[in-house]
Amino acid sequence: MIKVPDIIIAVDGFSSTGKSTFAKEIARTFGFMYLDSGALYRGVTLFAQENGLISEDNTIGSDLEQTMESLDLHFGLDGLLYLGERCIESEIRGMKVSSQVSPVSTLPFVRRYVDERLHKLSSGGRVVMDGRDIGTTVFPKAELKIFMIARDEVRAQRRFDEMRAKGGNPIFEDVIANLRERDYIDSHRSASPLRKADDAFVIDNSDMTMSEELSWVMGLIQGKFGILK
Repeated sequence: MIKVPDIIIAVDGFSSTGKSTFAKEIARTFGFMYLDSGALYRGVTLFAQENGLISEDNTIGSDLEQTMESLDLHFGLDGLLYLGERCIESEIRGMKVSSQVSPVSTLPFVRRYVDERLHKLSSGGRVVMDGRDIGTTVFPKAELKIFMIARDEVRAQRRFDEMRAKGGNPIFEDVIANLRERDYIDSHRSASPLRKADDAFVIDNSDMTMSEELSWVMGLIQGKFGILK
């Protein structure tokens, strides 16, 4: 194993490119803390749904911002997301939350809420986090930025398999339509739109194994920081 300095690694990219799995493996391999910004946005969305603060047509209730002042979203020692004392990891990965997370995440006050938590949790460095604007907005000075892409059909199959594995009964056409809709919303929102940072390294993992992805990032780290095994 190579020794990696105490840096912040930002992993951005489109939905279902495997950002979370990749970032978790980086954290496990190099002994970093892993932070999932997407889980926080999904947690806010679930909170809004359960409290009647978002309608089926994605109209956001005017009380959401004020209500969020007492919102207690945090990661447990197990790395899973909790709302208060309740683990909500399974619920936030379902299609219901997926269908409304993009409009919720466009709200400036929601983005501020998530950014504040990420900065607080990463104050000591040696952190890897994934999202859609980590390297451009949340941590524009991150020492290493990675932008992940994959073909639409590959991304949809990954999400489809994930939902089936968790007991869901998704329709593939709905899954791929949802991904494309999220791509458009995320790329065209006014607050921190999804885009590749100018200094980010791009990886297309459509046909890569996790072992190949880790080998790629190891080579990247060695080359960028002049680290030898």
